[in-house]
Amino acid sequence: MSDADRHRIITDLLKERPFASVRDLQERLGVSAATIRRDIDKLDEIGKARKVYGGISASDGASSNRIAARSYDENRDIAVEAKRAIAEKAAGLVRDGDSIIVHAGSTCYQLGLALARRNVRIYTNSMPLAAYLGEHGTCHLTIAGGELYREPRIIHDPTAGPPHFFASRFFVGTQGIGSEGLLESHPLLTKAINELATCADEIVLLADSRKLSIQPRNLVMALSRISTIVIDDGLTDADAKMLEDAGVTILIAHAGTSGNGGAN
Repeated sequence: MSDADRHRIITDLLKERPFASVRDLQERLGVSAATIRRDIDKLDEIGKARKVYGGISASDGASSNRIAARSYDENRDIAVEAKRAIAEKAAGLVRDGDSIIVHAGSTCYQLGLALARRNVRIYTNSMPLAAYLGEHGTCHLTIAGGELYREPRIIHDPTAGPPHFFASRFFVGTQGIGSEGLLESHPLLTKAINELATCADEIVLLADSRKLSIQPRNLVMALSRISTIVIDDGLTDADAKMLEDAGVTILIAHAGTSGNGGAN
């Protein structure tokens, strides 16, 4: 298969989905990771796509009308190295004795794992995180009440309103980030996030840099409500300026140099 053939297949794939990891492309094209990285560099250089941590995304705006929420299981296996680095960096913001809220989502799940045996109080609406902490953690755990929504794996009572839990920080993930704020495809997540945001002094966003190229349809909250973002070192200068102009403090998590990103 020629370089041109691989480039065409990659760009066609990005018309259907906003992101493809190096592993995704290796499996689809049957070539080495080194070859895929050269292809990504070339497509980024000529403006056909955008190089991001762990893989490649559609050029800005190219797939905004086709964004759909990934399943939890699919998202969990994307950019894992970046998510773990983000979680470790975010865990450094938490002091022993703190009460925090950890929202659902794969990056927040990694934060929960990092805090599982710390002397902290954690409130979560994440079914996978609650199950892990219940079995393996020693932290004080409070679980959201209500119904289980298997996608996006959260526990929520749509009639209850905000929980009676007060936290110093609310750690939240997002499907996408734009100049207007945090974006989600699933309206239930929009409601749940805004309810939990009223229960904390500070909102900390955990997001890998792919999220800045994804534009779902539902606005969750303005960037000005976010105090801090913990993000990997794939953040561009332009996106960093957008965040700083909104008053967001940026903490960079360095995830190493392997760049395979797909072991969300």
